[in-house]
Amino acid sequence: MSLKVYADRMSQPARAVLIFCKVNGIEFEEIKVDLVKKENRLPEFKAINPFGQVPSLAHGDFKLFESHAILSYLACASPGVADHWYPSDLQKRAKINSVLDWHHSNLRRGGVGFVLYTILGPLIGVPINPEAAAEAEKVLASSLSKIESVWLNDNGNFLLGNKEPSIADISLVCEIMEFEVLPEEDRIRVLTPFKKVLKWIEDTRIATSPHFEEVHKTLLAAKSFLHKLPVDENYETASSIKAMFDMEIAQEL
Repeated sequence: MSLKVYADRMSQPARAVLIFCKVNGIEFEEIKVDLVKKENRLPEFKAINPFGQVPSLAHGDFKLFESHAILSYLACASPGVADHWYPSDLQKRAKINSVLDWHHSNLRRGGVGFVLYTILGPLIGVPINPEAAAEAEKVLASSLSKIESVWLNDNGNFLLGNKEPSIADISLVCEIMEFEVLPEEDRIRVLTPFKKVLKWIEDTRIATSPHFEEVHKTLLAAKSFLHKLPVDENYETASSIKAMFDMEIAQEL
């Protein structure tokens, strides 16, 4: 049965699904849906997802949308996916679902609003709105604080004290990676207080390398375009979030 993933790599949830497929050796066809060109509003795409959002999935005749549903479906339907991504143990799985449910109303709400009203909005016809950005930043700061105090508050490199990543890790980390496009002063202000978050991002990148870096090239290119910077194909030197983590490590030495 053919698997098609409809995605725009500028979309945080779409990147999470693409990385998950690549890391787990899932064969699929990536079909680009350009959000800036409003290809998500075309009738042929609305036939896949009537809400016109990415990512979306077509697995033979089966169609599915919402990234968390897609991730859990792929983890269960694809042979060879390691159990740590979405454990068969129902209580461990329920814990992962709790993180994913929390994400939508907290980290995603704050992160999307802040990035949209700070820098990305004009690309899709939404004006910069400092007041709305300030409100979103409050939600974002609270969410990052809770990631550190609740979800990363156990032994282990990943959410819920796990030693290996789950679909929740890849989903939430891809959300935070959108902050690459922020003006430097905003990115530093938002992320610097959260050392454990910076380490968790790096741990997740390493666990999903080289696919993490490859999928995020589009985002880093967009950062270069928005801030009139030279295009750097090397994630290690192009990522401002990676540089922030490296700086924290250097200060500890």
